[in-house]
Amino acid sequence: MGSIAGMTADQIVLIKATVPVLVEHGNTITTVFYRNMLEAHPELNTVFNTPNQVNGHQPRALAGALYAYASHIDDLGALSSAVELICNKHASLYIKPDDYKIVGKYLLEAMGEVLGAALTPEIHDAWGAAYWQLADIMIGREKQLYEQSEGWTDWRDFKIADKIKESDEITSFYLAPVDGKPLPGFQPGQYISVQTYVPALKYTQARQYSLSDKPRSDYYRISVKKEAGIDSADPAVSAHPGYISNVLHDTLNKGDTLQVSHPYGDFFLSTTEAEPAHPVVLISAGVGLTPLTSILNTLTSKAPSARKLHFVHGARTSGARAFSEHIASLTKKYPNLNATFFTTHPSEGEKEGVDYHHVGRVNLDKVKQEDLFLDDAKTEYYICGPEKFMTDMESSLKGQGVSSDRIKMELFGTGGVPH
Repeated sequence: MGSIAGMTADQIVLIKATVPVLVEHGNTITTVFYRNMLEAHPELNTVFNTPNQVNGHQPRALAGALYAYASHIDDLGALSSAVELICNKHASLYIKPDDYKIVGKYLLEAMGEVLGAALTPEIHDAWGAAYWQLADIMIGREKQLYEQSEGWTDWRDFKIADKIKESDEITSFYLAPVDGKPLPGFQPGQYISVQTYVPALKYTQARQYSLSDKPRSDYYRISVKKEAGIDSADPAVSAHPGYISNVLHDTLNKGDTLQVSHPYGDFFLSTTEAEPAHPVVLISAGVGLTPLTSILNTLTSKAPSARKLHFVHGARTSGARAFSEHIASLTKKYPNLNATFFTTHPSEGEKEGVDYHHVGRVNLDKVKQEDLFLDDAKTEYYICGPEKFMTDMESSLKGQGVSSDRIKMELFGTGGVPH
């Protein structure tokens, strides 16, 4: 029989037939995979997010990815956006082709350990071929990303040039390269990875943080929320503060060094100066405002502009909201920019219409319809925040006639936004 990208037609049938098995056993397989691989290769602890191992997010995310891959094994085009997202994350962590060999070995071994005799030699070989079909695609894309990085293909030392508190829980870090060389630009909305030693773990960890300012050649700015603890459905798992965010907030100070990746990410402002200045609506919750602030600062740096902009943000309290004064000052400077702030728990003495616009979580039905520019079929909507928030905003916009190609969403953590 014929083959597709190195897989025989029989193997493709076998992979699709394993979809129900992945529904039942996928999370067990991926949990065993991570346990065995990290025991054998503890050096990979620096690559994988330790809290997401503890709270089960990483195994669940990988199980979901395996399920999606098996389901679309004969239509990989349906996974192109997910592959692009993952490849950008991998590039920001400097994943190398040899890492895929280790992952493949332990993934197939975990399948054997969990499934036993049900993993026949034929199914084992089919999954081996399927794994390398996807791995080769990702290795190729990551090679392209590395080639586009102007020689910046490994961690680079940066110093904290400044550290500024933006709200009760968000602090900005101005990161300047130790070598003093000009920084490459980035697309507003993209992120960098930041790597530093975590004393509690006794090894380094890396996290992606959105760049929160317009592109500059002398520093990158990230604005980091101090995470109080991980969430877990397992009562045996003890909550602890976010490792990297707390090291940044409590331990590292102006003048200290850490390691930074080249900017990456598939969520960014899609319009260019050469394109018509159609309206842009930026919708965020909590620390999700960081990439949207980068987009906002970029768009408002090109004055005068006829482009209509609206910045919508939700926060638990006004004190938790970062950049509120900055955004308010921009609305005074740029007549075409509006801002709408939602506050879940206003403080005593705060007034609606003065300190915030609406009580509660972000609700687009409370925003003036003309301020969402729904009458313009080219308006773009950028959304960033917790997953449920993003899907709620997406549903609201689609319910008002906005097509999905004009809705852009940033994905946090290990998972993706379901559609």
